[in-house]
Amino acid sequence: MKVAGDWLDHPGTQALCAALETEGHQALFVGGCVRNALMLVPVADIDLATDATPLVVTRIAEAAGFKAVPTGIDHGTVTVVAEGRPHEVTTFRRDVETDGRRAVVAFSTQIEEDAQRRDFTMNAIYADRRGSVIDPLQGLPDVQARRVRFVGDPETRIREDYLRILRFFRFHACYGDPAGGIDAEGLAACAALAEGLETISKERIGAEMRKLLAARDPAPALAAMAQSGVLARILPGADPRAIGPLTEVEAGREPDWLRRLAALGGEDPVELLRLSRSEVRDLTALCDAIPSMETPAVLGWRLGHVRAVDALLLRAAMLEQPLAQDAVKDARRGADARFPVTASDLMPTLLGEALGTRLKQLEARWLASNLTLSREDLLKGA
Repeated sequence: MKVAGDWLDHPGTQALCAALETEGHQALFVGGCVRNALMLVPVADIDLATDATPLVVTRIAEAAGFKAVPTGIDHGTVTVVAEGRPHEVTTFRRDVETDGRRAVVAFSTQIEEDAQRRDFTMNAIYADRRGSVIDPLQGLPDVQARRVRFVGDPETRIREDYLRILRFFRFHACYGDPAGGIDAEGLAACAALAEGLETISKERIGAEMRKLLAARDPAPALAAMAQSGVLARILPGADPRAIGPLTEVEAGREPDWLRRLAALGGEDPVELLRLSRSEVRDLTALCDAIPSMETPAVLGWRLGHVRAVDALLLRAAMLEQPLAQDAVKDARRGADARFPVTASDLMPTLLGEALGTRLKQLEARWLASNLTLSREDLLKGA
């Protein structure tokens, strides 16, 4: 079997692989680029595995005229920029010591050892620069079935890095077949070892949850997380039942993880997922808007068009009704609207605190009119 695509044929990529091979080393694509190519998903990042050590990779790359940056030298990774494209080039490795968060590795010359330390079988498939697939752990059937399965014993893989629990669910959301169900052995291991997530930083947990919630349809994965007790461990009080109706009303729209988080709920997502200040602001606005009586136009004026539509989607999901396109248009009208009265319209009759109070009163009247009152209407008797 072969993989193909522009990512493979890039001249810088081919030149880098050729340079390593000319010096007698292997240069194999691995991980996401091979997996995505096999699943006909766009390829973003280019990862290469090699039997050359980082110092040798650096020497070969620089001799070929490429820039080499030691981005993860302790773990065997050098970023090589060839003809404008970055490549993460990592020496074959085997784990020497793990503590559930990070690993101490030793370099290897064996592809089998490198494959055995990877998380999922679909990430342990390699390809040479001609696109020929090398599958040391028989991961191809899992890719073809869209089945996320741990390499070897699931509990062993999880104990090496407990974040793999969340990666298991995230990969199921992004690459799994909902109709085929989640891998039972992997799910059981995640449930048994969920307590280990307490050793993982909130930043890493938050990063994984952002990616999971941004999947096209995260509902099955979130339901499995709830069933296994993992969801309650990382976000107590979260309820995934609203996610299914939300993805239905979202149909045709880009997924938005923050919108999904507003539907998911939870006792303290701000702290537990380490949200930024802007994320907190947007999440709070959405959660406040869902039960409010504000019209679509007022939501658009207050939140902007994008977040107003998010709020309307959340309302529609709660009612299990489709999103009315008239509401979307009204939200756009509100987002484009400008309060027609300015301070200069009331001066010099009103100044200072009295001016501010009157402006707020007029703004309240304008909002109550669904943004329809004109400047002249508002200034009558002002």
